[in-house]
Amino acid sequence: MKRADAICQLELRRNNHGVEWKVPGMRFLDPEKLHVNYLEGARSDGPLAPRRYTLTHSDRTGNLYLTIGLDYNVKQISGLYTRIMRDEVLAEWKVDGNPSLNVHCHVSGGLVFGKASWRNEIFRQELPLVLETFRYGDRFLFEAHPRLDNAPIWVHFESTDPSYRVSEPWHTPASYRPTRPDVSE
Repeated sequence: MKRADAICQLELRRNNHGVEWKVPGMRFLDPEKLHVNYLEGARSDGPLAPRRYTLTHSDRTGNLYLTIGLDYNVKQISGLYTRIMRDEVLAEWKVDGNPSLNVHCHVSGGLVFGKASWRNEIFRQELPLVLETFRYGDRFLFEAHPRLDNAPIWVHFESTDPSYRVSEPWHTPASYRPTRPDVSE
């Protein structure tokens, strides 16, 4: 079976409270559809701070575009389609004391396509794939700094509606290592 055809109907993961949860229909990362780009100043093994991620995708091809840099890739998210859809995911390492990965999802506010409840549901559904993409796409950083696999992940859902504007722990990068046997690090 080709990696692009591999779709998981049920996967078990542990949340921050040690409870297993199931994600029906969760998609796995297909490394052949992931395109990683490093901006000037960023290397595969560092630096850790600042280190920012810009993730976009193509609805047409299913390709994922991950840029790793000292800052976000503004050019990558400034196209008309991306500015209307606002379905990019941004993330950055914070190293005040212990490192943490902070992920930002734009649920509502400004010019954006879709209702907050619908967008919130989609971001939550796709977040395991997004986090697996960050972990796999920057795997050389994790090889160079193994302690980062145990850093907490904080997901910030940004919204003008207070009921959707929340920050939540989403375990650690180690939880999102590729789990399929046909994907190796």
